Amino acid sequence: MMTYIALYKAKNQTTKTTEQSCFTWQQESGDIDTEMLTQKIKRERSLHYFNLMATEDYQTQLDDIIVTIEKTDVFRG
Repeated sequence: MMTYIALYKAKNQTTKTTEQSCFTWQQESGDIDTEMLTQKIKRERSLHYFNLMATEDYQTQLDDIIVTIEKTDVFRG
Protein backbone atom coordinates (compact mmCIF):
# COMPACT_ATOMS: atom_id res chain seq x y z
CA MET A 1 0.00 0.00 0.00
CA MET A 2 1.17 3.49 -0.86
CA THR A 3 0.10 6.72 0.81
CA TYR A 4 -0.73 9.63 -1.49
CA ILE A 5 -1.57 13.29 -0.93
CA ALA A 6 -3.81 15.53 -3.03
CA LEU A 7 -4.22 19.28 -3.10
CA TYR A 8 -7.84 20.09 -3.94
CA LYS A 9 -10.43 22.83 -4.07
CA ALA A 10 -14.08 22.18 -3.25
CA LYS A 11 -16.88 24.62 -4.03
CA ASN A 12 -20.39 24.59 -2.63
CA GLN A 13 -22.58 25.76 -5.50
CA THR A 14 -25.49 26.69 -3.25
CA THR A 15 -23.71 28.79 -0.61
CA LYS A 16 -20.90 29.97 -2.93
CA THR A 17 -18.24 29.03 -0.38
CA THR A 18 -14.88 27.40 -1.15
CA GLU A 19 -12.67 24.98 0.73
CA GLN A 20 -9.03 24.55 -0.24
CA SER A 21 -7.11 21.81 1.50
CA CYS A 22 -5.13 18.60 1.17
CA PHE A 23 -6.23 15.00 1.56
CA THR A 24 -4.23 11.81 2.18
CA TRP A 25 -5.33 8.28 1.34
CA GLN A 26 -3.88 4.84 0.79
CA GLN A 27 -4.17 2.65 -2.27
CA GLU A 28 -2.24 0.03 -4.14
CA SER A 29 0.49 1.62 -6.24
CA GLY A 30 -0.48 2.54 -9.77
CA ASP A 31 -2.67 5.09 -11.48
CA ILE A 32 -4.76 7.35 -9.27
CA ASP A 33 -8.49 7.02 -9.91
CA THR A 34 -9.50 10.69 -9.80
CA GLU A 35 -13.25 9.93 -9.87
CA MET A 36 -12.90 7.69 -6.80
CA LEU A 37 -10.71 10.33 -5.14
CA THR A 38 -13.20 13.12 -5.87
CA GLN A 39 -16.08 11.14 -4.36
CA LYS A 40 -13.98 10.17 -1.34
CA ILE A 41 -13.08 13.83 -0.66
CA LYS A 42 -16.74 14.87 -1.01
CA ARG A 43 -17.96 12.22 1.46
CA GLU A 44 -15.11 12.22 3.99
CA ARG A 45 -14.04 15.86 4.09
CA SER A 46 -15.99 18.51 2.16
CA LEU A 47 -19.50 17.53 3.19
CA HIS A 48 -18.54 17.91 6.85
CA TYR A 49 -16.69 21.17 6.23
CA PHE A 50 -19.60 22.80 4.41
CA ASN A 51 -22.13 21.60 7.01
CA LEU A 52 -19.96 23.10 9.73
CA MET A 53 -19.81 26.43 7.89
CA ALA A 54 -23.54 26.50 7.02
CA THR A 55 -26.37 28.04 8.95
CA GLU A 56 -28.46 25.72 11.11
CA ASP A 57 -31.32 25.60 8.62
CA TYR A 58 -29.18 24.47 5.67
CA GLN A 59 -27.92 20.92 5.11
CA THR A 60 -25.28 20.49 2.38
CA GLN A 61 -25.95 17.78 -0.21
CA LEU A 62 -23.20 15.88 -2.05
CA ASP A 63 -24.59 17.17 -5.35
CA ASP A 64 -23.95 20.76 -4.17
CA ILE A 65 -20.19 20.15 -4.05
CA ILE A 66 -17.75 20.35 -6.96
CA VAL A 67 -14.23 19.08 -6.23
CA THR A 68 -11.23 19.96 -8.39
CA ILE A 69 -8.06 17.96 -7.83
CA GLU A 70 -5.17 20.37 -8.38
CA LYS A 71 -2.18 18.11 -7.71
CA THR A 72 -1.39 14.60 -6.41
CA ASP A 73 1.85 13.02 -5.28
CA VAL A 74 3.24 10.20 -3.17
CA PHE A 75 3.14 11.27 0.49
CA ARG A 76 6.62 11.30 1.99
CA GLY A 77 5.72 12.44 5.51
